Amino acid sequence: MRIAVGSTSESKLRAARAVCGRAFPGAAVEGVQVQSGVAAQPTTQEDAVRGARRRAREAQRLVDADLGMGIEGGVFQDAYGTWICAWAAVVERGGRESLASGIRFPLPEWMAARALGGEELGAIVDAYLDEPEAHEALGAIGLLTNGLLERQAALEQVLIAALAPVLSARLYALKSGEKNTRGG
Repeated sequence: MRIAVGSTSESKLRAARAVCGRAFPGAAVEGVQVQSGVAAQPTTQEDAVRGARRRAREAQRLVDADLGMGIEGGVFQDAYGTWICAWAAVVERGGRESLASGIRFPLPEWMAARALGGEELGAIVDAYLDEPEAHEALGAIGLLTNGLLERQAALEQVLIAALAPVLSARLYALKSGEKNTRGG
């Protein structure tokens, strides 16, 4: 199996390789430089979803892979605050797509203001820690949770969720009212 990830980000590739290594042992996973079609720091859920879907589609198409994967993080506001949330899309060779979001967590006001102003959250994390590429290892979630949950682990969760329709295709194909064929 050949899997293309629409990114060259090391943390996204590590997450994809970890998940695919468990879900599809022996699969080849490669990163592909693609354009997301959205701002470098998406500021709406819609843009994050659009970016993830485009990354997955373009990666699958460019490599002619069995699966294309795209991950896009977005910062958005609602009545409860300003949040960061990653979205993942998976597209199969036949065109079927699935989509999932990761955990959503609040940003401190100072980070939110900068991200909503167009600055990439990764650059904010790197500058705060005065360490280039800190966002690849920790990410904003690692910084804000004092390392209890790092970026790769959070990205693995969203990829696993996006793969559910692929991994359990039979269950997703059942129609309402159909009997459970597993006897339960």
